Amino acid sequence: MRIGFHYDIGKFRLRDSRIIKKIASRIISDAGMKTGIVDIIITSDEKVYEINREFLGHDYNTDIITFNYNKGSFINGEIYISEPRVRENARKFNTDFKTEMRRVVFHGFLHLCGYDDNTAGEKKKMSEMEELYLDLSYAE
Repeated sequence: MRIGFHYDIGKFRLRDSRIIKKIASRIISDAGMKTGIVDIIITSDEKVYEINREFLGHDYNTDIITFNYNKGSFINGEIYISEPRVRENARKFNTDFKTEMRRVVFHGFLHLCGYDDNTAGEKKKMSEMEELYLDLSYAE
């Protein structure tokens, strides 16, 4: 089906969206699922904050919000990513922007595939999987 990128933030565009889509499709197939329609919206801190507050009742900034609309074995959803927050986190975690953006996108797809990060064990598992898919993305 379709994984699409949409930009709601100036002239910013990802240069590696093809690789990201390929690895996202791999995450989905590794989970035994199929790709439906997934929209990735790269936007502002303000927009992600507004969505976080309105739909999740959280009064704080975050780098990503994932809405799961899965139907059966088909992955469908929306992933909202704060481009400025990803940049800030890249500096904070001493990594480059491209790597941090890939990590965040893959994190969203892991959520769509049923993985959670509510407990320490779940966070560890998701982090390990993010690293695995990051490594695969750079092997492309």
